Amino acid sequence: MVEAYVLNSIIYASLFGLMALGLTLTYLTTKVPNFAYGSFVTVGMYVSYTLSTIHRLGVYWSVPLSFLIGGGVSITMYLLVLRTLARRGSSLVSLMIATLAVDIAFLGFFGMYTDYLTARYKLVTAKVVYQFPDLNLFGLPALLFIAPASLALISTGLFILLTRTRFGISMRASVENPSLAKILGVNVERVYVFAWFMAGGFAAVSGSYYILWLAGGVSAGSGLIVEIFGASVLGGLASIYGAVLGGLIVGASEVLLTTGFEQLLGQWFLLYQKGVPLIIMIVALLFLPEGLTSVRWRDLPHEIASFGWRKFLSRRHAALGRFLRMSH
Repeated sequence: MVEAYVLNSIIYASLFGLMALGLTLTYLTTKVPNFAYGSFVTVGMYVSYTLSTIHRLGVYWSVPLSFLIGGGVSITMYLLVLRTLARRGSSLVSLMIATLAVDIAFLGFFGMYTDYLTARYKLVTAKVVYQFPDLNLFGLPALLFIAPASLALISTGLFILLTRTRFGISMRASVENPSLAKILGVNVERVYVFAWFMAGGFAAVSGSYYILWLAGGVSAGSGLIVEIFGASVLGGLASIYGAVLGGLIVGASEVLLTTGFEQLLGQWFLLYQKGVPLIIMIVALLFLPEGLTSVRWRDLPHEIASFGWRKFLSRRHAALGRFLRMSH
């Protein structure tokens, strides 16, 4: 038998890898932290909940539709809100506040939708989506295999897209230097719309998987935003591959560290589970502000030995300053 904490860490890490991947894609295009991103996860939860409860369609069969609807919602937010405000010259702070406002609007919409489900179909579980039964595969939950496989396939597909196709090269150019990409004839706006569609789709897919392992609800996705940001920041916030790595580390650490301290200190430590990604994010900003992928791990011991810890940390803080200036 596989220990429960091992199952939880593998599944949780895979889901957060998907979520962080999408958040990083939205940041790469607009350079704005998207605080409404968690609501895209909730979209996937309710698409699967609706299809499974009303139309008797299994959660896994609802994943493709979740991807499409999540991507469509993401594009709508980008075109109607962020792009409109950016063209009017709104500041970064204004755009960040706009994403918070959109998240609040999503909460209202989900509340109205669940009221409709309750009134129309008598679904008393609409506001709090209980965990759905999963399939059994080799005596284990199917999600244990499907979630990591989905993350691996999506990551591999993105790698091939970005390195082996003309559109992928155009996408990288649009992210690194939009002005030059436009001069070279790249349709930057189309690239951005595609990136936002994929980001929303990844979030919705992770939401569909989420309710197979944990309970969901109206504010479930918004409640995950701290972990998602922690994973993305650990990966560098501007690195797609770093986002996957950060998601795996944050998701697994949250489960493993919480389980370990619970056994040592008692169940009261579970109340502080959400603090784990916050601590990881703070440490990452202090010592690895450009993310895990920015560190040359082979040269790290030599760098520390040559400069000493004090100078090494000062170089890290200088990197943090560069990172914050780039963000603005």
